[in-house]
Amino acid sequence: MQPMLTFLLAILSVSLGVGAAHGRECAGISFPEELQSEGATLKLNGLGLREATLFKVDVYVAALYVVQISRSADAILNSNTPKELILHFVRDVERADVNKGWQEGFEKNAEGALPILKKRIEAFKDLMPDMKTGQRLRLVHKPGAGIQVDIDNAVKGTLKGDDFARALFSIWLGTHPPNPGLTAGLLGGACE
Repeated sequence: MQPMLTFLLAILSVSLGVGAAHGRECAGISFPEELQSEGATLKLNGLGLREATLFKVDVYVAALYVVQISRSADAILNSNTPKELILHFVRDVERADVNKGWQEGFEKNAEGALPILKKRIEAFKDLMPDMKTGQRLRLVHKPGAGIQVDIDNAVKGTLKGDDFARALFSIWLGTHPPNPGLTAGLLGGACE
């Protein structure tokens, strides 16, 4: 009887271990609970779903990773620590539409800083390709350096300045996000 109990416990441990390593999921897209970035362990703060148009068409699932989990958008925006936002696209989006979304997001959330950020916003948009279903856009805040932009684990460029990083993250965590449910999910609420 003892070997059978040991065998069942081993199977249960493996099953639970796979579940824990799997992390969290939204709209069928999985993200790990933690990742390493800039020498820090970042924790999954939350997952959000970007919906577009009146028909609520799913565009991407966003995952926000931070050093210290927080339910406060201001605390996350004001912390000058490593953080990452990963966007997993669930539909094809043309470059022009991606960049239109960036422009609208900056205009709504970085109002007073727009003149200072204008050249970097244009450089950021220049890095964007057409995004295909399944691709991941990774925005890595490196304190003191700015934002590194990766697409499917390939570095595309870096935009200097913590001010740019704050303005970029405010697109999702500022007062006028693309959709309110996205921000709620990134701050630990339900991803819907």
